[in-house]
Amino acid sequence: MNLKLSYNLPTIKTNLQISGSKSETNRLLVLQALYPNLVLENTSSSDDSEVMLNALHNFQLPTSNFQLVDVHHAGTAMRFLTAYFAIQEGREVIVTGSPRMKERPIKILVDALQQLGAEITYEEKEGFPPLRIRGNKIVKNRVALPANVSSQYISALLLIAPKLENGLELVLEGEITSLPYIKMTLALLHQIGVTTLFENNTIKVTHKPSAITHFPITVESDWSSASYWYSIVALSEIGFQVTLSNFKKNSLQGDSALVVLYKDFGVGTTFNEEETITISKINSNTPKQVVFHLASNPDLAQTIAVSCFGLGIGCQLTGLHTLKIKETDRLVALQTELTKLGAEVQVTSEALLLQPAANIKSDIVISTYQDHRMAMAFAPLALKTTLTIEEAKVVSKSYPNFWNDLKQVGFEIIAVD
Repeated sequence: MNLKLSYNLPTIKTNLQISGSKSETNRLLVLQALYPNLVLENTSSSDDSEVMLNALHNFQLPTSNFQLVDVHHAGTAMRFLTAYFAIQEGREVIVTGSPRMKERPIKILVDALQQLGAEITYEEKEGFPPLRIRGNKIVKNRVALPANVSSQYISALLLIAPKLENGLELVLEGEITSLPYIKMTLALLHQIGVTTLFENNTIKVTHKPSAITHFPITVESDWSSASYWYSIVALSEIGFQVTLSNFKKNSLQGDSALVVLYKDFGVGTTFNEEETITISKINSNTPKQVVFHLASNPDLAQTIAVSCFGLGIGCQLTGLHTLKIKETDRLVALQTELTKLGAEVQVTSEALLLQPAANIKSDIVISTYQDHRMAMAFAPLALKTTLTIEEAKVVSKSYPNFWNDLKQVGFEIIAVD
């Protein structure tokens, strides 16, 4: 399904409910499988979380000792489930996914698990899914891996650590990427009573064999989903505002950096008593160029780049090396689609440089490359021009209600062939 977007009837003030964080939900689903008395509220409605939930639920049903698990496009599920299945004694699974998933590397995580004693083999190409995993008891408790890899590899190990007989000592070598996501995982472990220590580049997690008592956790709403609203507000007229539900001032999510980053684009954030945030366009005094290092929040890169282009300002975004192994090579995809719209963009293996642009081409068709963030990052440009988003249903991966929410603030959305 392709959608043509335009914007004619602005709604100046709107209240929206954003579903729970995909990042928090997927971590908590693994912990819930390990500690069943954990009760979750406001979980993510995303495809990725549904994949995770279904895989864990089906695995726990009475069945044979062998199962095939298909995670489709869900990279988080692939990494977290690989670690989870590795410690399920006496069970065997093959974990597979979409053609793109079979191109996304997982060797660093598999190597680490194998060093701890896990039985994992590759079914097709060395270093990539699908994986055959024979669950067993892991007693080794020390492993090292590069710190500049996807934080999901690190979090996958940390999530199973309390169930390892001797806990885990994880040594991170080099500069750490996406530190907030590691801290999120540790904070969630701490909430359910697991003792952790993060000192220098070493993380220690103690063994917690016993069950927990009834323990409810409300998942905070998704700051990554909020990023598209920050972009919409940034590209709107002064006075436009939107209020979003269930966001905390002291968030565990790295993408809450939006509050600071978008000040450069004239966007203010008010934290309300009822755990909502109100995002407002308060001024139009933007700089000619912004320079952001996004190693801690690389998922914001697409949104920020498009916001800058729409505002006619330049940007230099660095710390983006992990974007090359996402649903698509996001740096190349950004360069291609922004260029269609008239931008001048340069990318390297870890950075993007956008020159200020005075004009935006109209009626351009934006390819999404089966990447939800490409669709949602470019949609706010309908405030400046007409454009068409290909494969628009891809947003269900993280924000299924995105298009309906856009309609609430005055976007005109028409399905086209």
